[in-house]
Amino acid sequence: MPLYHTDPNKILFLDIETVRAADEFQQLDERWQKLWTNKTRFQRKEEESAEDFYLKRAAILAEFGKIVCISCGFFAIQEGKRVFRVKSFSGDNEKDLLWDFAEMLRKHFDQSYVLCAHNGKEFDFPYLSRRMVVNGITLPELLNTSGLKPWEIRHLDTMEMWKFGDYKHYSSVSLLAALFDIPTPKDDIDGSMVGEVYWKEKNLKRIVEYCQKDTVTVARIFLKMENQAPLKDEEIIIND
Repeated sequence: MPLYHTDPNKILFLDIETVRAADEFQQLDERWQKLWTNKTRFQRKEEESAEDFYLKRAAILAEFGKIVCISCGFFAIQEGKRVFRVKSFSGDNEKDLLWDFAEMLRKHFDQSYVLCAHNGKEFDFPYLSRRMVVNGITLPELLNTSGLKPWEIRHLDTMEMWKFGDYKHYSSVSLLAALFDIPTPKDDIDGSMVGEVYWKEKNLKRIVEYCQKDTVTVARIFLKMENQAPLKDEEIIIND
């Protein structure tokens, strides 16, 4: 029996990749350096400087980071067969990629759809919403949770599904992929390397490919947990 009774054809699976807003702490003006230092004063170890902590953690805070890639995927029927279409929005201009993603949601994914990500409720969905607000972009309905009751929010989270009510439990995408014998998305880089790949290597294509693999893996984890037919490599279509 499936856990959530959600039609996979009505789910938009997604993953985002984020980086620190500036390459180096010294590139922030004095005001933002002070804001960062104050924001993280209780998170840093006693011997850890605000500058070192910025390099490690700024990307995960929406106030000090930015989105460089959103990859999303959905199931469709093509020539009588199931396919999984993957599309990415990426670039150095965060506002442009967020605008394009928001427009896609508005035009093609109404309230009959559900968004799904791994740890999405704690990270992807709020991060997307915050950065859209910062960039002056009206939230699409699927991201706008204002005034909604918890059961009205159209968000699924594969990590929450795996918790089974255990609020303190955390399992990574890589761990669940290994557990379910799913190909790992971390065969090139992992999340801790994204900032360096972006700022030092300036290799956005590598980040996009990693983000797409994560999206596919989230879909595969969902199917496994719902006891549905696994997603085959030949069913995946990457749209440029």
